[in-house]
Amino acid sequence: MIRRTVLLLIPILASALTSHLTASARDILVEAESFARLGGWVVDQQSMPAMGSPYLLAHGLGVAVEDAVTTVDIQREGRYRIWVRTRDWAARWSRQGSPGRFKVAVNGQPLSTLFGTEGDEWHWQDGGTVTLHRGGNELRLHDLTGFDGRCDAIYITSDTLSAPPSSSEAMARLRQRLTPVGRRAKKVGPYDLVVVGGGIAGCCAAVSAARLGCRVALVQDRPVLGGNNSSEVRVGLSGLVAQQPYPNLGKLLDEVGSVGYWNAHEADEEPDSPRSAQIRRILALHPEKMTHNAGPASNYGDGKKRRLIESHPEIDLYLSTHITDVERRGSRITAVTGQNILTGERLRFEGKLFADCTGDATVGFLAGADFRSGRESRAQSGEPSAPDKADSLVMGTSVQWYSEQTDSVCTFPECPWALQFDERTAIPITRGDWDWETGLDKDQIYDIEHIRDYALLAVYGNWAYLKNHSPQREEFARRCLAWVAYIGGKRESRRLLGDVVLREQDLIEGTRYDDAAVTATWGIDLHYPHRKDGFDGEPFLAYSDSRQIAPYPIPYRCLYSRNIDNLFMAGRDISVTHIALGSVRVMRTGGMMGEVVGMAASICRRHNASPRDVYRLYLPELKRLMSAGTGKAGFPEADTGTSAEAK
Repeated sequence: MIRRTVLLLIPILASALTSHLTASARDILVEAESFARLGGWVVDQQSMPAMGSPYLLAHGLGVAVEDAVTTVDIQREGRYRIWVRTRDWAARWSRQGSPGRFKVAVNGQPLSTLFGTEGDEWHWQDGGTVTLHRGGNELRLHDLTGFDGRCDAIYITSDTLSAPPSSSEAMARLRQRLTPVGRRAKKVGPYDLVVVGGGIAGCCAAVSAARLGCRVALVQDRPVLGGNNSSEVRVGLSGLVAQQPYPNLGKLLDEVGSVGYWNAHEADEEPDSPRSAQIRRILALHPEKMTHNAGPASNYGDGKKRRLIESHPEIDLYLSTHITDVERRGSRITAVTGQNILTGERLRFEGKLFADCTGDATVGFLAGADFRSGRESRAQSGEPSAPDKADSLVMGTSVQWYSEQTDSVCTFPECPWALQFDERTAIPITRGDWDWETGLDKDQIYDIEHIRDYALLAVYGNWAYLKNHSPQREEFARRCLAWVAYIGGKRESRRLLGDVVLREQDLIEGTRYDDAAVTATWGIDLHYPHRKDGFDGEPFLAYSDSRQIAPYPIPYRCLYSRNIDNLFMAGRDISVTHIALGSVRVMRTGGMMGEVVGMAASICRRHNASPRDVYRLYLPELKRLMSAGTGKAGFPEADTGTSAEAK
């Protein structure tokens, strides 16, 4: 078989971009993410459900990033007006100043407009008129602050009197007309299983299914695998694996995830096993791996995950691909369509079975699957800890960060636009863990830019005070802010409903199901806003309300949709209540769910069956596969901090 892994990491080639942009010589839309060279700007796709497009972000932690550069071909020399779609991202909180200022240069000449300085919502900022010559013309985004300036698109038009459309509907039509989004999607497949979401659950589902004979597509909307357990978010793997009654289930996690804090705990529990000896050797060589959250990039094993996926010829990997559409025939999904977040090119994935491992339940939502979000009422769920009335409260999004000790004094700019701290309210720490969590009262999908940005206001404001004004500033003088997440680490959004909805009482009582699959070991760990004294605005910290419980089974019937006949789910979008999600959401538990989904998909393929049929007709076969597991012996650990991901 020819290897067909698709690497969607490289920006669109200049020649391809030129070909596209010359199609309409006097009316050109340049999507910022399609720039030929991104420089130090990064692609943020988190808000695509709300915006319809990714954008570029100058995430330099107070140091201006390298320019992004591209070239557009003009067929007719003349006068053109330049519009830039941007926003003043701190303006919605009425903060002083505009942190995300940047310039745009055309053929080496900066436009007079200072961008990112007006409007609290995305809009077109007028860059004035320029003369463009026939042939190639250079566009350059020049960051001025390093504080998260952002550009969605540049519009070039010979109509110097009219502004481009601003509404989301009109923007969608403009993109359909002028970018690859409007082109017919290229068909790929058919696949036995299309896994959408390349976090821990999705990686395990893909590998498990591939090892059992399925042809698999793994579709991930970021350039790296791992989701929350990636170098972009940096959440450590929690939860125990290899539990009774299926002690081989979850060993696959050793191949997917890097050694970390919880592995040390496992080694202490079984001190004489070869696996424990291997864990101790790795941790002795790399003690930094004991930092669970917000650690060095190499702790999270981006490269290890990718090498594992690429070692399976049965898996086609599609990175940087965001699912935008789902096709159904009756109650079955026939295809999903994804958009490359860099080039705008569209792919149509045909498959017999689909697994939604996105966390946000993107596929299920677009397919019309039954779902819930927020907290159920006590009357609805029967849970003793549920509120009297259902509401929209969810666990929030963490934006973690850390600093590094350096040999010399390093400075950090004043941030008058950030949250303002003082001696009483400042938090004198060098690393922000999971508790830097916000947005618990907001929509984690459509409000994610707001949630992330508010967290940045807190991180930058606290650090600016510690560096510049704190009585303890000498202790921080040689500390440099080294990393702040710009991709939010979400805990909760939509939950798809299966034939069983797992509840609080099932966890506490250890309800025995005949289709018991994954044994979960995490307590009921729910997060709530922590309102810090001295701040009247939105909370930016959270606290944990945690209860220890005995290990309990998650039934297989929580892992497929009750109304979409060929849809599996694994990870934090499975069929549970809000309270139960507080326990099942940790990633090693999610990885075991993915492994079981891969097993069930292989049974569906073998018998031309549905996910529900696996429970009704082939449950003994599934139990035999869970007893065997799909993981291999040993703990491969190749990431040593020497690769690019160790930055």
